[in-house]
Amino acid sequence: MTKASKVSSPVASLTNPFDTKKEVEFSIPGQASYEPGLYEESLKQGYKLIQRPKKAAGINAITRQHAKKRMTIWERISVLTDESPTVLFQNWGKNLDGASLVTAIVKINGRDVALYGHDFTVRAGSMDATNGKKLARLFELAGKRKIPLVGLNDSAGAYVPAGVGGLDGYAEAFTALRKISGVVPSIMCMFGFNAGGGSYLPRQGSFMIQPNNTFFGLTGPGVVKSVLGEDVTPDELGGPSVHSQSGVTDFVVKDEVSALKKVKRLLNYIPNNNSEFAPYQETSDPVDRRTWDIDVLLKKAFNSPSGFNTPMDVTIMIQQLCDHGDFMEIQPDRARNTITALGRMGGNVIGFVANNSAVSSGQIDIAAAYKNARFIRFCNLYNIPVIFMEDTTGFLPGKDQEAQGIVQAGRAMLDAIIDLRTPRFLLIIRNAFGGAYASYNNYPTGADFVIALPSTRAAVMGPAGVEFVYKNELRAIRSAVKNKQQTAQWAKEQEALLAKRYEEELMNPNEALSLGSISQIVMPSDLRKVLSENMSFHLRHYTPEPLNAVQREFH
Repeated sequence: MTKASKVSSPVASLTNPFDTKKEVEFSIPGQASYEPGLYEESLKQGYKLIQRPKKAAGINAITRQHAKKRMTIWERISVLTDESPTVLFQNWGKNLDGASLVTAIVKINGRDVALYGHDFTVRAGSMDATNGKKLARLFELAGKRKIPLVGLNDSAGAYVPAGVGGLDGYAEAFTALRKISGVVPSIMCMFGFNAGGGSYLPRQGSFMIQPNNTFFGLTGPGVVKSVLGEDVTPDELGGPSVHSQSGVTDFVVKDEVSALKKVKRLLNYIPNNNSEFAPYQETSDPVDRRTWDIDVLLKKAFNSPSGFNTPMDVTIMIQQLCDHGDFMEIQPDRARNTITALGRMGGNVIGFVANNSAVSSGQIDIAAAYKNARFIRFCNLYNIPVIFMEDTTGFLPGKDQEAQGIVQAGRAMLDAIIDLRTPRFLLIIRNAFGGAYASYNNYPTGADFVIALPSTRAAVMGPAGVEFVYKNELRAIRSAVKNKQQTAQWAKEQEALLAKRYEEELMNPNEALSLGSISQIVMPSDLRKVLSENMSFHLRHYTPEPLNAVQREFH
């Protein structure tokens, strides 16, 4: 290789040849020329401080962040917001004290939102006492001015060189965030690799969004290995597949941009604070639109060979009830035997809690009960009306469920229903049996309006109730077969007749209607009209205000 060729070989560099560093001048337009002095020097130093958080990381740290397929905090804010943020608390010193956390007021969909975000390019987004004070002030401001909070979490936890100061910072932030819980809603995004306090703090929020290929947890895999000797990957320990099933994470998305878009969509369904309704949205979808597709769904299901035992996906019904079929499921990956969702009817935000017979016959297990309870409590705090859609054979029985505390989980759901103060309706689709009926927002537990479809089967017990109601008849039939007075085929036919009689006499809405337990029988094609018109009436006479109830003993 010649000497000339060595000189001409390209050299990799992070230096931008087009980046011309122009000195900022602090002159006033129209001012006569003069020689800069001490004042201009102070302006120059102040300008450097203002720009410092955006430039402190440097090209190398930003490149490392991008190599991990992560955005910087400033890039995340630009995706999320309508305009440049108003950055608060610019307190960073010579050691970048506090600079690893950005606090700001931003505009999202035209609404003021308090926002914080860890800057992982500065000290790995770690927390010290300064950061804790910044966060506490932001949370207090959000609560005082009654605006929602959004957190963009990307932190390695407490800043170790800060000593106990980092722990004090977290404690101060924990306390301030807890005090605004139930006053303003909050949405937390989990980016990167978060541990310790970086996991506890955001889970205090109303909703948590986690992209794929991220981690958060009490400790990381390294600690688990050293303490327990277990080899575990970050995804197995604290990835989306783990947290979405436990209910720690409410939404799993594919990447950071999807998470930020989810924040914007979710904000459309929740109010600014506990003294307001969620945002009303004009709709061109008539409230009296006939819901023929619900009719078609039920006809295909119940006219099939399995008849009234046919599973069906209740989300199809929710879609038909909502304006233009648009709704947003909460915790869609967890406990699919129940559906919790936010949608709109006639422009008003409505919460839906629905048994989903397509999964486990819609039976209520521990996960479903806690999923329901948490969603109902959120709606109760933030003045969101709820429509319950019942189609369940009851609570899931069994040794495992009892051992894990289904009694307490069911109690949590029932408590949340009893405490619910917002307008709340019950639609009985099909099965409403036993304890599930007794605890699922009927008139005795405080419902404002209860309706049923003609397909309703309300009873103390499901088909198994035949054994109790007609025990004498069944004993006589089985005795005749045992004594060889009749054949097994005859017995089967007689038992089928009793089962049919049980359905006709007891497993129907007639008794519930006669007792006033149900207000109306509604045809499937009229559901949207009946529910929308009655909900509109109740909302006109409901005043959104903070919850003033007694604090109950259990959650």
